[in-house]
Amino acid sequence: MPDAPATEGAELLAQLKALIAKFVIPPSEEALVATTLWVAATHLQPAWQHAPRLAVVGPAKRCGKSRLLDVLTETVHKPVLTVNSTPAAVFRSITVEPPTLLVDEADTIFGTPKMAEKNEEMRGLLNAGHQRGRYVLRVVGNDHTPHQFHTFAMAAIAGIGDLPDTIMDRSVVIRMRRRADDEQVAPYRTKRDRPALHELRAKLALWANPLAEQALRLEPTMPVEDRAADTWEPLVIVAELAGGPWPRLARQACVRMVASETQAEEDNPSGARILADIRRIFFGSGDPDSLTTDQILFALNSDPEAPWAEHGRGGLLARGLGAMLRDYGISSGNVRAGEIQRKGYTRNKFADAWRRYCPAVHPLDPREGSES
Repeated sequence: MPDAPATEGAELLAQLKALIAKFVIPPSEEALVATTLWVAATHLQPAWQHAPRLAVVGPAKRCGKSRLLDVLTETVHKPVLTVNSTPAAVFRSITVEPPTLLVDEADTIFGTPKMAEKNEEMRGLLNAGHQRGRYVLRVVGNDHTPHQFHTFAMAAIAGIGDLPDTIMDRSVVIRMRRRADDEQVAPYRTKRDRPALHELRAKLALWANPLAEQALRLEPTMPVEDRAADTWEPLVIVAELAGGPWPRLARQACVRMVASETQAEEDNPSGARILADIRRIFFGSGDPDSLTTDQILFALNSDPEAPWAEHGRGGLLARGLGAMLRDYGISSGNVRAGEIQRKGYTRNKFADAWRRYCPAVHPLDPREGSES
């Protein structure tokens, strides 16, 4: 289907995309499209049910994370830049007309388990603010009157390494990379470059404001489901309102970036990777009714491309396996191994978790139905 003719919105988005690319080298064309749409979506926040986070993460310093945040600060709606701010200060900055939160150096907040535990209130605030109607309740004044504080606001969060899973799950994830020698960007200078960015921000606001009611009522066809659809819907709606090539580009970016994060989650030992690998072990063994713990551990630790052999001095052990599976409601029990009883896992205990967390690892056998 050919793209619709270019409109004012499509041209504004093209200008914004070019300005971002002038100062930052994104990891992919899809990431650049997503960032452009996210910026434009901040100017229509009253229309959204969900406020997508933009997780700007990278494996090391000098990947362009802070530079991208510099550009976002000058183009988003009502920017509130926070570095090591307290949760109380942040939620007191959010009003009924949401600002756009810009959180830099998030690794100083969530970088280690100890830091994350200390900053659990900030994580809760960022999680709650993803959906409209979630409030923080605090007492104020000398008489300690209970007061509801707003949390709903779009937020860009930049840092080294992944953010907590609950935030990543609510985010459009931009995985920045260090610039190669042959990749060139213009140096960013606030006094020199800010006026052009502000001019474009003003044009985006003028274009978006009259479209708020239309944005509120649009129900676009989404290429993904569940929370990913909630997170990407504002970006797809902005693309629909802009027209031109943007509806196609938005859905293409959505599909590819969500699939990439799904794969990253499977590859992450703390995610559903353990379920997917055990499913392959059952399938490769002919889908028996049960396997012993020793059989499962031997197969996991013998896979040279899996992380399990590096789980400790002896690889993944029974205690660690049990702790991972407990999160999914799966526990071990006595199973028959030849003529004796051994500790192990029955296949039927995995069925629900496999269906929910890794449905496309391989075709299901007839006992579970078939996959499309």
